[in-house]
This record gives sequence, structure tokens and C-alpha cells, in this order.
Amino acid sequence: MKTLNPSTVWAVPEPFRTIYSHAVEAPAGRTLYVSGQLGVAPDGQMHAEFPEQLEQAMDNVEALLGAAGMALSDVVKATFFLTQATDLPSLGQGRRGRWASETPPAVTVLVVAALARPDALIEVEVTAVRS
Repeated sequence: MKTLNPSTVWAVPEPFRTIYSHAVEAPAGRTLYVSGQLGVAPDGQMHAEFPEQLEQAMDNVEALLGAAGMALSDVVKATFFLTQATDLPSLGQGRRGRWASETPPAVTVLVVAALARPDALIEVEVTAVRS
């Protein structure tokens, strides 16, 4: 993968360079589209707090990548849906602690009114490519 952060687009601030790229060029290969993952544990339970929901959603994404023989390094695009803007710092911290990379994926973060489950605070969707 090749990250694209040209000088003709605003510079990615230093604290975000390991978790965000403007664009990612991926070689042709197998593509995996992971549907939005909520912070729902395998037993169907969901924690009430954002950090725990984020960790579980990341666990779910990683499990699906693994099932396809892929890894986080294959992720070229990630989209995060949050129901509360106040959780943005926690999202950044969680991503830095777990998904930081020398070649981070292209990322979109959206704050939405609600998710499919009323108790859901975060949803994570990714696209991965393995050549």
C-alpha cells in the first residue's frame, strides 16, 4: 500500500499521522468489505461505555480480517460512526493504542444521530486489500 498525502492538500497534523491518510493506493488483489461492526460481544452483550464498545468493535473487525486471512496492515479504508462528538478524543486514543501504522488507511469519522441499535455508541467499517 502507498499512502498519498500530497502537499497540495492540507497537511495531516503530527498527532494523526499514524492513524490517518488522505488516500491509500492499493495494488490489485483480493478485496474484503467488512460491514459496520458494533461493539457487540460474541454472546450478544454490549458494554454501556464508549471505550469498551470501541475495543469490542475493533476485536470484531480484526476477527473478520483474520477469517479472510488478512490483517490490519491490509486495511485501506476505515469509517467510524459515532453518536457523540464528545467521544472523538477517546476514538483517537483507542486507534493510536491499537491501530497506529506507518501506512495508516484513509479514514472518515462521522457523528450521526443514531445507529441500528439504540445502545450503540460506535460502528466501525473497513475495506481491506491483499495483493
